[in-house]
Amino acid sequence: MKVVLDKNLYSLVEKVVKAEGFEFVHCEFVGGRNSAVLRVYIDKPGGITHSDCSYISQQLGTVLDVEDLISGHYTLEISSPGIDRGLYKKEDYTRFAGNKVRLKTNQAIEGSRNFKGRLETITDDGVVTLVDKTGKHILIPFDLIQSAKIEVDVEELFRQAEQKQ
Repeated sequence: MKVVLDKNLYSLVEKVVKAEGFEFVHCEFVGGRNSAVLRVYIDKPGGITHSDCSYISQQLGTVLDVEDLISGHYTLEISSPGIDRGLYKKEDYTRFAGNKVRLKTNQAIEGSRNFKGRLETITDDGVVTLVDKTGKHILIPFDLIQSAKIEVDVEELFRQAEQKQ
């Protein structure tokens, strides 16, 4: 179960991560009363290491304890966004234009709520995606996007790795 984060908590997490020189990707609060988890995704050029996650966990944990914005017991998790990273802000869509994506909308567009294709263009209102299944360009408004992730082509990754060797 995802819990909507208080904007003060979200802002605080973002501020601490950025102050430490990392890219703040996203954070979410999941779980219930007895198993709440504050999951924070961070990145940096060249990728995130275990020691980066540990460092941010210590820094952020200290600030969260002092600020006391979370009532009750919770677990703090710091993670890389992964190769199938989520897209949360307009800047994310701009940065990853040209990549394959998987989008889910909270309302049907042209009869579908799930789209897989190439992220072509970013407008003020949404993203234009070349949909694999139909070969059509579809404008998907930002306010209708429920979730969006980079779609990883594993075969392409293997081809690129072999070419480097």
